Amino acid sequence: MSDPKTKLPTGGEALCTALVENGADTLFAIPGIQLDWAVDALSQRPDISVFVPRHEQSVSYMADGYARVTGRPGVGMVVPGPGMLNATAGLSTAYACNSPVVFLVGQIHSQAIGKGYGNLHEIPDQSGVLRGLSKSHELVMDAGRIPGAVSNAFNSAIKGRRRPATVEVPFDMLMARSAPNAPAAEASDAPGTNIDPQAIEKAAKLLDGAEFPVIYIGGGAMDAGADILALAERMGAAVIASDNGRGAIPDSAPLSFTSLAGRPLFSRADVVLVIGSRFMDIMTPEPNWPQDSKTYIYLNIDPTDMTSPRKAAVEIEADAAIGARALAEAVSPRTVLDAATATRIKRWAQDQIEATGTLWHYVKALRDALPDDGIFVNELTQVGYFARIAFECRQPRTIIGPGYQGTLGYSFPTALGAAVGGAGRRVFSITGDGGLGWSMQELATARRYNLPVTLVVFNDGHYGNVRSIQSSTFGRNYITELSNPDFAQLASAFGIDFTRATSPAELETALSQSVQTDGPVLVEVPVGKLASPWPFLRLRPMGGGSDVNYDNLFAK
Repeated sequence: MSDPKTKLPTGGEALCTALVENGADTLFAIPGIQLDWAVDALSQRPDISVFVPRHEQSVSYMADGYARVTGRPGVGMVVPGPGMLNATAGLSTAYACNSPVVFLVGQIHSQAIGKGYGNLHEIPDQSGVLRGLSKSHELVMDAGRIPGAVSNAFNSAIKGRRRPATVEVPFDMLMARSAPNAPAAEASDAPGTNIDPQAIEKAAKLLDGAEFPVIYIGGGAMDAGADILALAERMGAAVIASDNGRGAIPDSAPLSFTSLAGRPLFSRADVVLVIGSRFMDIMTPEPNWPQDSKTYIYLNIDPTDMTSPRKAAVEIEADAAIGARALAEAVSPRTVLDAATATRIKRWAQDQIEATGTLWHYVKALRDALPDDGIFVNELTQVGYFARIAFECRQPRTIIGPGYQGTLGYSFPTALGAAVGGAGRRVFSITGDGGLGWSMQELATARRYNLPVTLVVFNDGHYGNVRSIQSSTFGRNYITELSNPDFAQLASAFGIDFTRATSPAELETALSQSVQTDGPVLVEVPVGKLASPWPFLRLRPMGGGSDVNYDNLFAK
């Protein structure tokens, strides 16, 4: 008589089935002994494409890049202990940037967890580490629970405020055969769909009564651009985008402004509607703009982003699109910002950008060479910092950065995941010679999968940002010098096309050629010291600046 248990799926098979049933067809993973039964199950699933980078950090970055471009969950899988720890930089960035990442992490034997026996890859309280980087987390201690845990992770990642959801599975659970015995949690109303009508009424009254209202948007507004623009056009009011909010509304829209152009608008504003943003300064524990100088309305799906030290006259807990539609129906039509003034303010900001010379010309070369639907993945270089406000964003989900996490070495592996999600669209990834040191091994991944990524390395032989800050603050430099490889030989070793560009014009030519290339390209750009990007960053300039007089920009 056959054992009926042998007809039941293993935990690894159940895991793969659950991924497919939740809409996943792409997985970023690195195999290892605790994942053997899941990996073997994957080998029998042609409906799941698996991409294998050369470092666990890249697994989480690739999942993030995929999620940022597609808007769908990016799925990653790594072994426990050191594998999980290697992946935490990418998980923390996904958390900071509100990326719907579903991350599967192996575990030691279920009966050894927390015992300190010294099992392979054991670390104290792995679950605690993951909980701190996740919107939701589950440690599976019953193989029959695997499908439900995976489904809950997908639901958690995409409903309400999007953030990583993690699932830990001990290897004996992946080996075990079991029927699903614990269903996923029952679906409930999506957060942010039930809006308080009184809050909408109060907010509309404040906006209608304001002399100069403005709208400020963050990453939570990314999929609400059309609704927010409709609200802005009804009010005739400016929309100012944070770094993470750029692209929700194209820069070309007459009422769309960067944070630099937003400075004079904020100086004039009396009522500010903040949508889908934390609205917190990136360097200090205070809001982006003094709270006592204006009346603030906060519209956010996460109520924690409307609390102190923010001072909200009205709090609207709602999905950005739903809330914007409700406000558009409630406010009166008018024109707050006339076309001539809007044009003058945009020109004022652009004049400052162009005055940086070479720094601007490098960003312009990147923008001119990249197709409108191409994807730009930013990095913490002098050029990258400047690109936050100088790179024109033409479509949603085409400009990606590390948010407040600011992780060095982020761009290239994230770009690889973006290329997978981009379905053939060209991706430009910029990095410095310092940042590339974190991930240059992923040239092998780009080559293996022939991904359409153009990697641009701005090479100054230093940790350039650190050197710049040291020079201006202390008048000297320490431990910023780098010893770099010959980038032409590096590219050749991986079988990747290479170009060296010694000017912005040469860079644009190299980039334009790369767009026509099948597969990855490495472009080295030797640079010296560039103009400082710091005066252009943040809504409120470093050192204050909220009291600057911009009356000349508003003169009729």
